[in-house]
Amino acid sequence: MNIKDKKGSLLLGVVAMLTVVVIVALIGIFALREEEVFITGEAQASEYRVSGKVPGRIEMFLAEEGDQVKKGDTLVIIYSPEVQAKMDQAQAARAMAEAVNEKAKNGARQEQIVGAYELWQKAKAGEEIYRKSYERVSRLYERGVVTEQKKDEVEAQYHAAVATVKAAKSQYDMAVAGAREEDKAAAEAQVARVDGIIQEVELARAERYLTSPVDGEVAECFPKTGELVGQGSPVMSIVDLKDAWFSFAVREDMLRDIKIGSRMQVRVPALGDDLHIVEVTYIKAMGTYATWRSTKQNGQYDVRTFDVKARPVQPIQDLRPGMTAIVMKTNTMLDI
Repeated sequence: MNIKDKKGSLLLGVVAMLTVVVIVALIGIFALREEEVFITGEAQASEYRVSGKVPGRIEMFLAEEGDQVKKGDTLVIIYSPEVQAKMDQAQAARAMAEAVNEKAKNGARQEQIVGAYELWQKAKAGEEIYRKSYERVSRLYERGVVTEQKKDEVEAQYHAAVATVKAAKSQYDMAVAGAREEDKAAAEAQVARVDGIIQEVELARAERYLTSPVDGEVAECFPKTGELVGQGSPVMSIVDLKDAWFSFAVREDMLRDIKIGSRMQVRVPALGDDLHIVEVTYIKAMGTYATWRSTKQNGQYDVRTFDVKARPVQPIQDLRPGMTAIVMKTNTMLDI
């Protein structure tokens, strides 16, 4: 081999060796470079359950899943025969209480007053007869004509007649004077009590119509038309899309730069590659079931997981609960 060939082989070897060194160096750089870490979460929104105070059957749905509703809109009508039965009972009790109250106010009728007067006069006539009989028998007893037993019998009849006159006079006086003030007050109180019952039943009837507590979207209807629902059972859920936030499960070793009030850039894949600014409003440790254990051999320790909530600084159009949100750990904090 001549010198020229030797120089060419040596140059080729040097180039090959340099190539291997560069490749190994690049592999090392990529292998040792810290991996980009993502914090992944999801969008959430306030959800309200619509439920009724009275049991019954679903008579009609006035809104379906996906409909936009306003606060106060009637969403569901519940058929409750028990409420109507209570109203019928309350109205009957109201009529009876009103009749008693009117009777107490107006007093006895004229016919009753006349009847009580006639009974009084009749009792007085009877008393006069028994008085004369008692005086006659008393004189005969003093002469020894009648026995003492006969005298006692006539005397008892006379005293009974006197008592009858007093009782008839009291009935006549009551008929003329009308009901006592206490009776009138009791009758009025009874009417007021029944009115309270009617008002309570009216409120129960109003509860048959379930309305939306907020502006939002109907997320889910739980029972079907005609199904029985109990008191307080959820019938429908309303989502307030304007009150949305992001929730992230973050290991505590990644919380160094995340504080209450911190701002981050979030990407929602479902809405494209745009970055949205959010502000951290809530940080709390999750349960022990959410703890992640380190896999390092040296200095092994347990790392807790924290629930981090962040709200958009500006409303995000078309954002819906359940959408994935991504935050880059190396680009977490914003100097805003």
